[in-house]
This record gives sequence, C-alpha cells and structure tokens, in this order.
Amino acid sequence: MKTSASHPIEYSDKNRKRSKIVQVYNNLLEEFKSRQTGYSTIAIIAQSCLGSAAAMLLLMSNMQDLYKMILVFFVTILCMAYNAAVLAQLNSKITFNLLLISLLFSALIIIANLI
Repeated sequence: MKTSASHPIEYSDKNRKRSKIVQVYNNLLEEFKSRQTGYSTIAIIAQSCLGSAAAMLLLMSNMQDLYKMILVFFVTILCMAYNAAVLAQLNSKITFNLLLISLLFSALIIIANLI
C-alpha cells in the first residue's frame, strides 16, 4: 500500500457559521444550567407573554378558523410544555430546548401576522 499524506480539513463558511451557532447554543445552555432556578422563573414570564401576544394576533387575523385554532393550539401546547418541564424539574437541556422552541414558534407567529 502506498502511504498517503493527510490533508488538513478546512471548514467551509457554512460549517463555521454552524459551529458558531452551536457554540452560542452551548454557552447559553451552560449559563442556563448554572442558574436554572432564576432563569426558569424569568423565562416563564417572558415566554408566556410572547405566547399570549402570538395567540392574540392569531385570533385577530383574517385566517380561516380551522387554521387559526390549530396554530393557537400549537402556541398554547408549546408554552404549556415549557411550564410543565419547569414544574416537573426535567433535565436542564430538555427544559432549555423547550424554551427555545416555544420562543421561536411564538416569535415566528407574531412576525408572520405582522407582515
């Protein structure tokens, strides 16, 4: 067999951006883990307010009632899932991921209704 020289792997810009997002996520997760009690309390208030604003905008929209109620259902379920995770004292990573999903979904609903 011939010996082959290995070349250093270079990351593309896409991988660099992805690794920065992963690094930010990991930093936020570690911060959340270190002070979970305080952050959970503040996050319940924040995500509940954002979720209620998303639900209000959905109910005020001119969308068909079936689609409107399905989206309100998902906003409510995601907010309740995070609240339940905090109350059940689930794993920090699960709780943090539910928080992010709830916040992102509510924010997307708000943005979509304002456009």
